[in-house]
Amino acid sequence: MNERVRAVLVTAHDTMLVLRRTRPGIPVYWVLPGGGVEESDASREAALHREIHEEIAGKADIVRLLHTMESADECQFFYLARIAAWSFENRTGPEFGAEGRGEYALEEIPLTAEALDGIDLKPEEITRVLRGAIAAGALGAGGVA
Repeated sequence: MNERVRAVLVTAHDTMLVLRRTRPGIPVYWVLPGGGVEESDASREAALHREIHEEIAGKADIVRLLHTMESADECQFFYLARIAAWSFENRTGPEFGAEGRGEYALEEIPLTAEALDGIDLKPEEITRVLRGAIAAGALGAGGVA
C-alpha cells in the first residue's frame, strides 16, 4: 500500500500554507504540501520533513498526527505542523520541472472556515476535518503547542 504524508502548515500569524494547482483542462484546486513516503525515508515524519523542504524550502515542527485517510491502494497521513520560514523560490521538488504537471503556487490563507470555503481544497475529507478543528480552536496559536 502506498503511503503519502501531508502537512497542515500553520504560521505564527494563524494562517495556513496551501498549494494552488493549475493544470490544463482541470478546474483550479488546492492541496496541502506533502507527497509520497519513499523507501529511503526513515519514517513518515522524515518523509514529511523532506517533502516540506523540497516543495517550499521550509523547515517545520511537526506537532501531531491530525488525520488518516485510507483507500484500497493508499493511506494518507495528515500532520499538524508549525512553520516559521519558507522560500517558495528555493523549492527543489522534482515535480516542479516535470512536463505536463501544471503550475504550483504557494498561498497563505487565514485559519477560518470562510477562507476554506473560498478554495477547493483536496481531498474534500480534509476540508471537513479542518473545519471541525478550526471550530474547536485546535489549529491556531492556542491549539498548536
